[in-house]
Amino acid sequence: MKRFFTLLSVLTIASAFSFSSGIDEIIQALKTGNSSEIAKYFDNTVEITFPEKSNSYSKTQAEVVLRDFFSNNPVKAVEILHTGENAGSQFCVATLVTKNASYRTTIYMKQKGKRQVLQQIMFELSNTGYKKN
Repeated sequence: MKRFFTLLSVLTIASAFSFSSGIDEIIQALKTGNSSEIAKYFDNTVEITFPEKSNSYSKTQAEVVLRDFFSNNPVKAVEILHTGENAGSQFCVATLVTKNASYRTTIYMKQKGKRQVLQQIMFELSNTGYKKN
């Protein structure tokens, strides 16, 4: 019985670590503007919202859209404002500072089977007093 509880504890800790690693890896990829690393976590369809448009894309289309965004808006910094989880979902709210503007960025992920998948990413122009250098 003691062995069972030890195994259960190890599995619980391991699953908690793997649960948060998806969002952590996306945040790291966001900091470098790496669309292909972010795309590894895309669900079958991904909703991407920009200040001027919003649409649902297939995995392949979403990666191209994100790559184009980062190409036109090189990332300078990312400041995490809040992360959380609720009922199998995770989210992150951050300020993404690019060469051209500052964006309040929100990422939504959901547990599908044994894996976290990114379902939505939103880039909203931020009013953080960003000054273009």
